[in-house]
Amino acid sequence: MRKEDCFYLGKIVRKHSFKGAVVAKLDTDEPELYENLESVFVALGNDLVPFFIENSLLQKGNQLRIQFEDMVSEEDADTIMGAGLYLPIEFLPKLTGNKFYFHEIIGFDIEDVNYGYLGIITGINDSSAQPLFEIDSNGVNVLIPMIDDFIKKVDRENKKITVKAPAGLIDLYLNN
Repeated sequence: MRKEDCFYLGKIVRKHSFKGAVVAKLDTDEPELYENLESVFVALGNDLVPFFIENSLLQKGNQLRIQFEDMVSEEDADTIMGAGLYLPIEFLPKLTGNKFYFHEIIGFDIEDVNYGYLGIITGINDSSAQPLFEIDSNGVNVLIPMIDDFIKKVDRENKKITVKAPAGLIDLYLNN
């Protein structure tokens, strides 16, 4: 399985017991959807390795205690500490309305209700306090905050997002 075909579910953050159990912090608003998984892919180096789950228990909101098959000691758990957990993209629940997954909108056209067509979404910058649309507007990189109030429509069928950016923001990028 390739990372490109998967989504990031979370990260193993600590050991739970001397019998190889670990705790993963899930990167989701709905951790209960992932409480009864049969398996996950664990990122080990550049590879995604399937691990089968013996049992799991949701605790403290988005933390999932996991006992993997064949992980029977602290030493076993040490081998996967800090590793990312992944699932195939088809496991993602379908979103509707103006909600979307970051990976699904790459390549969408984006337009502003006042400015018109801006360009193509080339990425999402989520390293700042607020995620940003990264837009290629005829070779100019435009950044627009991904704030619910700015996002007016997500049109999956036509691969287009309509936003209403704050007055002057687009001009900062395109009218120099």
